Amino acid sequence: MDTQSLQAFLAVAETESFSIAAQRLHLTQPAVSKRIAQLESSLDCQLFDRLPRKIVLTPAGEALMPRARHIISELLEVKTELASLSGDISGTLRIGTSHHIGLHHLPHLLRQFHTAYPQVKLAMQFLGSEAACEALAQGDLDLAFATLPLEEDPKLDMQPVWRDPLSFVCAHTHPLAARKKLTLEALTLFEAILPESNTVTFQIIENAFKKESLSLQSALPTRYRETISMMSSYMETIKMMASVGLGWAVLPEHMANDRELIKLKVGPKNLFRELGVLQRKGKTLGAAGKAFLTLVQAEQP
Repeated sequence: MDTQSLQAFLAVAETESFSIAAQRLHLTQPAVSKRIAQLESSLDCQLFDRLPRKIVLTPAGEALMPRARHIISELLEVKTELASLSGDISGTLRIGTSHHIGLHHLPHLLRQFHTAYPQVKLAMQFLGSEAACEALAQGDLDLAFATLPLEEDPKLDMQPVWRDPLSFVCAHTHPLAARKKLTLEALTLFEAILPESNTVTFQIIENAFKKESLSLQSALPTRYRETISMMSSYMETIKMMASVGLGWAVLPEHMANDRELIKLKVGPKNLFRELGVLQRKGKTLGAAGKAFLTLVQAEQP
């Protein structure tokens, strides 16, 4: 068994396609098929069922999956540690980031880092904050930039970098825009455009309502509650829907300062979320990762 065959196995398992896996690995499809065949031969079992429209793992493949991830992750850690000992700032730095942080906070840091260390390959993945934390915990990333969880995670080290104030907003044409005095209870009578319910941002908004014994569910459009519920994991999408008058929303303050929106004087005065960088506990961070963290730490007030 060799690591190249294991990498091919993981790529096929994750994409459910030999052709897409080949693109990810920068190989030909026959080369990927050959590596899988060699791995199946060495293990004396079939790892995939080749169905007409996709590839699925067999029970043996399912059993191999976590072990293959662990082997590849351990090998990468060894390479990273050895590179750190030599002081060499090169190789690949795997960064996961939420779309919001990637678009609004990271560009200048990425530019600085690439200028200073052009020999480092930045492997960027845009994920939801929760997915980025999970990928980091699984060893698939070196660093993650995300909305920090409200509770400590035993697998992750969290470091706040940016405080992101939140504002209630609506379009100028929305009925709420004309109201002089507003309460959170009044907002529940109107449709809301909210982050996905499994996100930290939703929890923060929901907690503000819970403190006044109110439920956000009443702010979801009745016709959508069982099927579509007006939610999005992208702040840019929420902003667009609010700006055309589909409902009220809660946005980062810098996005709320838009001529198409009006800020609503309602809710807690200090409503905010913490954005930051996360590392997996016990994982050796290479020289490239440490260099990137140095740039990030300069952002802190």
